[in-house]
Amino acid sequence: MKRKKDPIENTTLPKAPTGIEGLDEITGGGLPAGRPTLICGGAGCGKTLLAMEFLARGAMAGECGVYMMFEENVAELVANARSLGFELDHLMQRKKIVLDHVYIERTEFEETGEYNLEGLFIRLGHAIDSIGAKRVVLDTIEALFSGLPNHAMLRAELRRLFRWLKDRGITAVVTGERGEGGLTRYGLEEYVADCVIVLDHRVNAQISTRRLRVLKYRGTTHGMNEYPFIITSHGISVMPITSLRLDHKAASQRVSTGILKLDEMLGGKGVFRGSSMLVSGSPGTGKSSIAAKFVEAACRRGERALLFAYEESVEQIIRNMRSIGIDLEQWVKKGLLDIHASRPTLQGLEQHLVAMHDLVRKFRPSVVGVDPISNLTFDDSEEAVKPTLMRLIDYLKQLQITAIFCCLTPGGTTSQTPEDSQVGVSSLMDVWLMLRNVELNGERNRTLYILKARGMHHSNQVREFVLSDKGIDLLDVVLMDDRVLTGSARATQEAQMTTHGELREQNRQRKARQLASKRKAVEAQIAMLQAELESQEEEMNFSNQEEIVHEKKALQNVRSLAAMRSSSANNKPTTKQ
Repeated sequence: MKRKKDPIENTTLPKAPTGIEGLDEITGGGLPAGRPTLICGGAGCGKTLLAMEFLARGAMAGECGVYMMFEENVAELVANARSLGFELDHLMQRKKIVLDHVYIERTEFEETGEYNLEGLFIRLGHAIDSIGAKRVVLDTIEALFSGLPNHAMLRAELRRLFRWLKDRGITAVVTGERGEGGLTRYGLEEYVADCVIVLDHRVNAQISTRRLRVLKYRGTTHGMNEYPFIITSHGISVMPITSLRLDHKAASQRVSTGILKLDEMLGGKGVFRGSSMLVSGSPGTGKSSIAAKFVEAACRRGERALLFAYEESVEQIIRNMRSIGIDLEQWVKKGLLDIHASRPTLQGLEQHLVAMHDLVRKFRPSVVGVDPISNLTFDDSEEAVKPTLMRLIDYLKQLQITAIFCCLTPGGTTSQTPEDSQVGVSSLMDVWLMLRNVELNGERNRTLYILKARGMHHSNQVREFVLSDKGIDLLDVVLMDDRVLTGSARATQEAQMTTHGELREQNRQRKARQLASKRKAVEAQIAMLQAELESQEEEMNFSNQEEIVHEKKALQNVRSLAAMRSSSANNKPTTKQ
């Protein structure tokens, strides 16, 4: 099955892949091959590192490159690259890259005669030919302007330089410092305009964030939004949230939540594998307990689970979950569970996301829990948190990882609107559970219900959610006057229902006994009448038999008499005449 092309992909313009996660996705395949690209931005935004990674990854993929620097020396660049996991000295030894430092000292400049960059051309051309380079980085070429007053002449020479690189089919990356009135201090964007990438480093709420934007890209469509990126020990990672494709698979297999009665509420089989489940609720409603039970159920199935916690330490989580019968420590020791606990203030959202990606790639879990996602932000704005979570949710779906996310909601009384997930990600979730606190008769009890469950039949009932040393349980619904009873009110109603049931049972048994007695009396009467009837029948039969005997006897007497008379007549003597 062929993969559908991303909307920003374009195959008509040759691209040079950067190998940088996310950047190739934004640019539809990489930077324009055989053309110059400008990377501009303020100090500390990552221009040099991005250019260096483009060159190093290209060299590792088979395209040799030349890095010509005008500020850092070779040793400094090699050391900086090593912190990102790139061994430039090894690539130099294998003739994959050439690092050339052009030393410029303004005090040593003396302008005489006609100025040109012919010496730079020769130097760069020799480096390219020595290894057959296809990529060139000029970092930062603006350093040339600081030593020469004739900027117009220098611009003309730079135009000639870039035309020379184009004619040779070299993919060039040029870095430039951000200017006050333009993208760069000396207007490099005016003639390096095939592709312009702007980097930005900003601080908000004491959290620093780097962002990238492809301002211009001739000959192809590209992502035009502002994308956060971070610098990690593995290099640069860009987060192209809006360019992700919704092409992940939808599994039919179901997995248990670990709570039997919750599985029953979800059609009796649990949730779909690879789906995302949101558990919302106010403090103390049991969100973390459900997440812990969810990951424990995965471990019991022999699957790996990863839990990200932003409120409690690992030991605290293990201790607290043990109080409700959930032993997470055994799964940690067996290597099936990894709990990663950190404060949200430790790093920005992008760092959190990349750290999650790294741990997921390393641990390869089947289930991931995040508790809670609402702690990733300290304001009520969804502008930063929602795109980050969108990226994470889609990433887990692509890997068919079943995820559970806990979210803190404000308030917690039944009078407040429950359909609020705080960070606005409920529409991205496949299953949404809502936990509520119900205050009644001087008590506060927990309830649970399912707001939505895509693709499956699910219960619409509100169930009482109980945490005890025996574990997690969902009690059957008890209704009175169109409301759900919980806690002591439920227990009282159940006791009353039990008492009424017992009384009804006793009354039923009493009536049954009365009916049995009456049945016995009737049956006795029937038996007596039956005996009387049988006696009369017997008497009648006896009379009939007696009459028959008498009739037979009388008939015999008649016949005997007749026979005797006939015999007497035959024996009488004859009289002689």
